[in-house]
This record gives sequence, C-alpha cells and structure tokens, in this order.
Amino acid sequence: MERELGGIVAGVDEAGRGPLAGPVVAAAVILDVACIPDGIDDSKKLLKGRREALHGTIVASAHVGVGIASVAEIDEINILQATFRAMVRAVEALPVAPAHLLIDGNQRPAGLPCACRTVVDGDALCLSIAAASIVAKVTRDRIMAELAREHPHYGWERNAGYGTPEHHRALSLVGISPHHRKSFAPIRGLILQESTTSD
Repeated sequence: MERELGGIVAGVDEAGRGPLAGPVVAAAVILDVACIPDGIDDSKKLLKGRREALHGTIVASAHVGVGIASVAEIDEINILQATFRAMVRAVEALPVAPAHLLIDGNQRPAGLPCACRTVVDGDALCLSIAAASIVAKVTRDRIMAELAREHPHYGWERNAGYGTPEHHRALSLVGISPHHRKSFAPIRGLILQESTTSD
C-alpha cells in the first residue's frame, strides 16, 4: 500500500484508547524500504519480548514520531478527540515531512499537514502502520510501568491500565488515582458513589 502512494509515506497508529487510566499514545513511522526489520506485525499479535525487540530495531532504522495526549485532555475533549490530537503530534514529531499518511481505522484527525488515507485493520495490512502500532504500544506500556511504581496497587505494569479484575479490585479498595480517566464510566461511577457516600 505504501508503494501505491509513492513518495515518503508514514504509517500512524495509537495505543491506549480503552484503558481506565493513563494517556493515549500515537506513533508515526516512516520505514526505510532498504532496511525494513523482519517480523513487523500488528502489535496485538506479538509477545511482549518480541514487541520490545522490534521497537528498538524500528527506532534505530526508521523515522519515528511519538505523540501523547494526557488524561486531562482525554477528560476534557473525549478519548476520540484526544487520540486525534496525539496522532497529529506524532506526525509533527517526525524528523522528515511525509507526503502521505496511512492511518489505522476509518476516521482521520483534522489538522494533518499532508494527504492521508484511512485503512481499516491497517496494522494487519500495512507495514508502516504495524510498525507504528508497535512503537505506540511499547511506549505506552513503558509509561504505565513507570506510573505503576508511583501507584503500585493497580497492577498497571501488567494490565497497562485496562479494566482487568485486578484493576477493579484495587479501585474498590484504594479508590482512584490522579491518572484515572474521570470521564470513563467505571471511574465516573466510583466518583459519584464516593460523593454520595460522603454526603
């Protein structure tokens, strides 16, 4: 698909739309056609160790940009718009200006600096999008592991902020942290429950 477009093409993908805590992270990747790492695939299909290894190889051999939208932004403008904001930031962070973008999914953010095409299941169909999915996923997992050191109750180093049974148990025992998304229904429900109890 990259070859169809011609010129410099960047794949764009995100990680972290669904979790109850932590930022959403997007990545943009321009692969070097003469040096494409072996084994690039949708990050969800790769074991953690393989993702980590590929992340290092991609960063070393390709042009990479990363964009992050914070929990405050997610709560202020909603997760979809925050994801779009992170994608634009990732493209802007690229050290080389792309001529075309391939974006995973069926929606595109406003404010992109060049032409773009959306690709449903792009992380399974386009190498550059798959590479972006790996960079975004590994980057976000590392952020959540770091946050887990400050807030060890929730198991974020294992669940990356998703609503696992372990995470929900911790929420019921210790409540929410500053890194939880207050606009997400389970967290919003806990806040309402706490306010009702305290009245």
